Amino acid sequence: MTIDLSQFHQVFFEESFEGLGVMESGLLRMDPGAVDGEEINVLFRAAHSIKGGSATFGFNDIAAFTHVMESLLDEVREQRRQLTSRSLAVLLSSIDVLRAMLTAASGDGALDNALVARQQQELEAVLNNRESSPVIEHCAAPQANSAIDQVIGWHLVFRPLPNMMRTGNDPLRIIRELAGLGELDVKVDISLLPGFEQFDPEECHLCWDLHLHAAVEQARINEIFEWVEEQCDLVIVPLPGKDPASSTSNDQDVERDAETPRVSLVPAADSEAERHAGNERRRTDRRENERTASGAGSIRVDIQKIDNLINVVGELVITQSMLSMLGENFQMGQLERLKEGLSEMERHTHELQESVMQIRMLPISSIFSRFPRIVHDLSNQMEKKIELRLTGENTEVDKTVIEKIGDPLVHLVRNSLDHGIEAPAERIAAGKPETGTIELKACHQGGNIVIEIRDDGSGLDPERILRKAIEKGLVDSETQLSEQQSYELIFQAGFSTVETISDLSGRGVGLDVVRRNINELGGTVEIESKPGRGSAIIIRLPLTLAILDGQSVSVGDEIYIIPLLSIIESIQVKPDMVNLIAGRAETCKLRGEYLPVIRLYEILGVQGYRTGELTDGLLVVVEGEGRRCGILVDELIGQQQVVIKPLEVNYQRVDGISAATILGDGSVALILDVPGIMRLANATPELRVLQCSA
Repeated sequence: MTIDLSQFHQVFFEESFEGLGVMESGLLRMDPGAVDGEEINVLFRAAHSIKGGSATFGFNDIAAFTHVMESLLDEVREQRRQLTSRSLAVLLSSIDVLRAMLTAASGDGALDNALVARQQQELEAVLNNRESSPVIEHCAAPQANSAIDQVIGWHLVFRPLPNMMRTGNDPLRIIRELAGLGELDVKVDISLLPGFEQFDPEECHLCWDLHLHAAVEQARINEIFEWVEEQCDLVIVPLPGKDPASSTSNDQDVERDAETPRVSLVPAADSEAERHAGNERRRTDRRENERTASGAGSIRVDIQKIDNLINVVGELVITQSMLSMLGENFQMGQLERLKEGLSEMERHTHELQESVMQIRMLPISSIFSRFPRIVHDLSNQMEKKIELRLTGENTEVDKTVIEKIGDPLVHLVRNSLDHGIEAPAERIAAGKPETGTIELKACHQGGNIVIEIRDDGSGLDPERILRKAIEKGLVDSETQLSEQQSYELIFQAGFSTVETISDLSGRGVGLDVVRRNINELGGTVEIESKPGRGSAIIIRLPLTLAILDGQSVSVGDEIYIIPLLSIIESIQVKPDMVNLIAGRAETCKLRGEYLPVIRLYEILGVQGYRTGELTDGLLVVVEGEGRRCGILVDELIGQQQVVIKPLEVNYQRVDGISAATILGDGSVALILDVPGIMRLANATPELRVLQCSA
């Protein structure tokens, strides 16, 4: 019976992406010349697992690429070579390329074969202790499962490792087996032979360049080398089957470089600019691949969470059985027992909800793990010295939140790198250490997760921010803003203080999108800054997007839910707190601050409201997008957890409303989008006093 291995592909890809993460983290912790033995063993095992899995499932190009990485790590592990800065950089870049190969193999996106071949060239050059690998022009990268009629032969480069013959394997016997498949041209490279005094007859220092002129399946070639795949470097390239003239041309191209032992499939980048462009492309591909990996259709769950869930379900079944028996011959004397059973059912249902939500909770380290690499690459690019500190990586948050918060965090960290941390000379002149610090921290506070991005850089200059905002027409020249209000201007669309445009900043896009994305997650963003000492961006998010902690309020005959995360306090308005502006617009003076008042029934067109005067209702003080206001409602009903139902799926998008929920009596309540309500109020002429509350 043939087993369909494709059913295991998803698990293979997930484990491979995890292995790449382990390799990348380990390499970033290493210092050239001071390699920890256990750490390099972990890296080697990860590479070996990826290579073995890819070979098992038929991803031969991935297996071949990983094999070169594994060989390099193996030599470091056996202390036959030092880990240099160059080899570290090449291995990190190779991880990016391997991640792209795995993503393409999983069916998500196309693969840049030229990039793969160029990176394999770099790996082989490091492995051979050479500055660069030879170039064989116009050779296409090998394709897995090539049809037999697409090739007329195969070009192989076979480099045994020095200890191959000590394991009983003879390279010449392997070459004779290969010759049995068809006409074989053999060229040997002796450039790696040591001097006579260093020569060891039990070691192999030869490399063979082989041309097999036979249209055989690659699987037959793989069978010949399968016993020595751990003891050699092997490159197999199909010779395209166009016509005899084309084949001759390819052979001549190969012969031009017959004296060299290694093969490069495409030329290397000709300029430093091309190299930077390639690095940036790899970083972009990497972010896309990580989003794909984190968005996979399965998650790994701690067995303890599964056990807890099973226990809760067991208790729920027992209670349900008890209630069922009670209902068969119910008598009024059993009323107290019925109440107890319903109470137990409610408790077990709540525990079941908590257990199910815990299954979706993942450590935020799955996001934080990408930042050491980002800081490493960008600090080198900007010639800055930066230390990244990670705190609270094991803090758990809902899988959906993790998938959607990644990009905003990447932008904020890049912003700290580019705008916050000064160049080493500037820091020394300011009396600071030349190495700047960025701290990424996560923790739970109440029912929310708080993420902080702090740096000890130059901080924000409120006067400069206000000046730029006036220049760009974002605020009026007569506007007087507090320091905190000036900081909030950086989240305005089109705002930027950068004089020159670069790949990282200066185009006036970004932070407004970051805030909008976080608001869509039901979160908020705050800024703390001290000029010359550093800045902090503080993000507060709900732990899950499926359930919301909210305050239910009534306006007329309608019930609305205000997210607790947006609520500061609720107050009863007294007559001396009310102020009228421009005839109708109202404000409420609260502890020296004038808060704009939004009458919810006016914004949403609710009939039957009971609050003709501000003093007749309650004012819910809320905050959104850095602004505060008071929302006037008839009555506070109570706090409760509600299940979020997207409006777009069941109806359509409604301004000022983020979602809906179903209440206990079966009625539908709308969940307010606080920043959206503020925008609606600003669009109403008589309520534009809100513009001054930023």
